[in-house]
Amino acid sequence: SDSLLEIISPYFKFPEWVTNSKPSTSSKSYDNFKPKTISEKTDLNKATAQQLQSVYGIGEKLSERIIKYRNKFEGGFIDDVQLTDIYGLTPEVVERILEKFTVKTPRLITKIPLNSATQDQLVTVQYIDYEVANNIIEARTLREGFKSLEELTKVKDFPIHKIEIIKLYLTLD
Repeated sequence: SDSLLEIISPYFKFPEWVTNSKPSTSSKSYDNFKPKTISEKTDLNKATAQQLQSVYGIGEKLSERIIKYRNKFEGGFIDDVQLTDIYGLTPEVVERILEKFTVKTPRLITKIPLNSATQDQLVTVQYIDYEVANNIIEARTLREGFKSLEELTKVKDFPIHKIEIIKLYLTLD
C-alpha cells in the first residue's frame, strides 16, 4: 500500500496553498493605525453613496438609507449621533463610518428653550409627541424648571434611548 502510494503520488494535484503552506506575512499593519483628524474626514452632509460604500458593512441599501435620511432634513445632519437613528446601522458600522466621516457643515436649527417652551414648540422636536410634551411641561412645573437636559430622562414616557438626538434641539433658557 505504501509502495502503491509512492507510484501514484506524482499524479496527485493539490492547490498551491496546500503544497506551500508558509504562514503569509501580511503587509497590513494595524499597530500604526491612527484615527483621522476632523480635517481629514469627509463631510457626512456631502458624502456620496460610493464614498459611504467604502466603509466595511455599508452596501447599496444602507448608503441609500443614509442619504435618504440626510435629505429628509433641509440642510442634512446636525450631528454624528443622528446616524444611530438609521434603520440597519449597527453600532459597529456607525463607529466605522465615524472613522472616515463626520458632520462638518451641520444644518442650522433654532434650539427650543426647554424651561419656557409651549407644548406646540416641544412637539416640533423629533420623538416628542403631544403626550410627552405635556408630561415635560408638568414635570417642569413641579420642578420649577429643569437644571439639565439629562433630567428629561425622568419624565414619564420620555423616549430615553433618543435623548442624545433630542438634546440637539433643546437648550436650557
